[in-house]
Amino acid sequence: MKKLFHIAAMGLLALGAQRAQADLKVLACEPEWGALVKELAGDKAIVYVATTGLQDPHHIEARPSLVAAARNTQLLVCTGAELEAGWLPVLIRQSGNSAIQPGKPGNFEAAAFVRLLEVPARLDRADGDVHAAGNPHIQTDPRNIALVAKPLARRLAELDPANAATYQARSADFLARWKVATERWEKEAAPLRGTPVVVQHKAFVYLQQWLGLAEVAVLEPKPGVEPTSSHLGAVLAGLQARPARMILRAAYNDARGAQWLAERTTLPIVVLPFTVGGNEQAKDLFSLFDDTVQRLMKAGR
Repeated sequence: MKKLFHIAAMGLLALGAQRAQADLKVLACEPEWGALVKELAGDKAIVYVATTGLQDPHHIEARPSLVAAARNTQLLVCTGAELEAGWLPVLIRQSGNSAIQPGKPGNFEAAAFVRLLEVPARLDRADGDVHAAGNPHIQTDPRNIALVAKPLARRLAELDPANAATYQARSADFLARWKVATERWEKEAAPLRGTPVVVQHKAFVYLQQWLGLAEVAVLEPKPGVEPTSSHLGAVLAGLQARPARMILRAAYNDARGAQWLAERTTLPIVVLPFTVGGNEQAKDLFSLFDDTVQRLMKAGR
């Protein structure tokens, strides 16, 4: 009896070890891509997310725990378009992981599957934090999430062919639910079309295009440069000719510039989660856009 128990126990341990080896290890640079991998892979992937919704994805330290995660991952999922240019190359190099080098199947850039906006006509560092490929904040438009989902599911299947059917089925299910949700968000937000807004950072161009919001001013004098008092004064003066209805900022942005302008205009500040985990309500991709639309609608009334 004891021998049979021992054999059964060893079998369970072997099964557990086999399952652990079967789990695809994924490192997502931003929370939105970590959430998307979870939708597409379910329990077939172990997902480590490099940043949180309260961090500026431009500026991250390649800390030892992050290097260790990169060293052990099989798939790196990032935005690309130079969003992570200040830290990702260092992380990849220090990881020593040949599987996630640029151009390898283990390196997936979401921006490669989306038409980027605000592609600069010239490149000059004097213009601030300008990205050569275009604006990288693609996740603020749910239609872009859908565009990324299909190729990401294919990449998961390529790296883990044993679970390809699972990725295909979960992808189809996610996209069906996402289509219904996107149509609902568009219907709910229809009254916002044409609403003039002030933005803290050029982080919402895809959201603005999707919902038809009209950007009339930017608090940053240059991308990535905190607003100065003189620039804020110029924005305030400009709003006399082109009034706005609200001020938009991401949860990770410094609040001082938006607060200064709000106190002098009575404009509401809308703090958008920007990504999954940007606030308590944005727990996954669906609740991210539920919360975003609700906050915009409340301020637009």
